[in-house]
Amino acid sequence: MAYILNIETSTTNCSVSLSFKGETLVLKEDYGKGYSHAEKLHVYVEQVLKEAKISTLQLDAIAVSKGPGSYTGLRIGVSAAKGLAFALNIPLISVSTLEALAHQVKADSGVIVPMLDARRLEVYSAIFDTKFNEVRAIEAQILDEKSFESFLSKGKVYFVGDGVNKTKALIDNNNAVFIENKLPSADQMSALSFDKYKKSDTEDVAYFEPYYLKDFVAIKSKK
Repeated sequence: MAYILNIETSTTNCSVSLSFKGETLVLKEDYGKGYSHAEKLHVYVEQVLKEAKISTLQLDAIAVSKGPGSYTGLRIGVSAAKGLAFALNIPLISVSTLEALAHQVKADSGVIVPMLDARRLEVYSAIFDTKFNEVRAIEAQILDEKSFESFLSKGKVYFVGDGVNKTKALIDNNNAVFIENKLPSADQMSALSFDKYKKSDTEDVAYFEPYYLKDFVAIKSKK
């Protein structure tokens, strides 16, 4: 058995899925523009379990999106996940927020850039190939007209996430593909958390903390 409850709260999307052997059985999420995690997260947990007719005692693991993302959102999701894992005495699994976001893109060639809006012209981003192997690790970066230039010169670059709008305003390149209105979701967490579950790749419930990525690149002076 491998019933896993997946929790994603790194952005405004409060998202919960129940998966079985890597397949999403039930998904509940709020794609609104406001943060509703405190009000809706535990409601969604109850709803997905009820709809799947699964009790908490049948869960094999709890998975949580570990970041980067909203400080408050991540705290709420991780606190809930840790509480459930501890109370049920089952493993806690963490999933990279940007890796899960990258899985919303299906392409045959080029690279995928999942990105989350940070502040001003900053984004949290990573780069994956189309088989979802990491090409460049997660960074907090400041965007400009030359961002991702080396990748754009070689082929298609698929940008996805809520950092796309500010990227689209800066980058004018025929190889740039902007996939708008996408946020990290617990749906794509299902396969990733199951892969980690099979490898016993779990976290220490007592000491696990979200990946905030607080170290920003300093804004360059205009002088």
